[in-house]
Amino acid sequence: MAAENSFDIVCKIDMQEVTNALDQTRREVETRYDLKGTKNEVTLDKTDIVLLSPDDMKLKAVTDILQSKLHKRGIPLKGLTYGTVEQASGSQLRQKIALQQGIPMDKAKEIVRLVKDSKIKVQASIHEDKVRISGKSRDDLQAVMKLVREKDFGIAINFDNRRTL
Repeated sequence: MAAENSFDIVCKIDMQEVTNALDQTRREVETRYDLKGTKNEVTLDKTDIVLLSPDDMKLKAVTDILQSKLHKRGIPLKGLTYGTVEQASGSQLRQKIALQQGIPMDKAKEIVRLVKDSKIKVQASIHEDKVRISGKSRDDLQAVMKLVREKDFGIAINFDNRRTL
C-alpha cells in the first residue's frame, strides 16, 4: 500500500523576527535627521504593531522604515493589514498594523476550491486556521504547492508540516 503524504498551507509570521525588526526600526528612527527630536513610537501589542507620530509625513517615514526592516528580516509584507490613521492624545496620529496569524475562513475555502477545481488527485481540508493537503503522490503535492504559489490570495502563504505516513 502506498504511503499517505501531506502538508499544511499556513499563514504564520515569526514574532521573534518582528521584534528584531521593531528594535532596528526604533534605532533608525532615533538617529535619523528628519525624525530627530520628535516623539515617534513603534510598539508591539500582541499581534498588532502600533505607530505613533506627530504628523502624517513623519508617520509615512516611520512606516517606510518599518516595512524595509520587516522585509530585510524575511517577513512577508502581505501578512500586514494596515488600519486607519486616527487622532491620538496630544495631537498625535496613531496607526495600527495587524499581523496576520492563520488563514481566514473565506481564503481557506478559496484555496480548497482552487485545489479541487485543479483535478489533481489530492484531498484538501480545512483545520482551524490552516489547510491540509494530503495525497499518495509527492509529485501531486508539489503540483498543488506550485498552483497555490502562482495564485495571489492577498495573504502571506507558507507550507508547513510536510510528512509521510
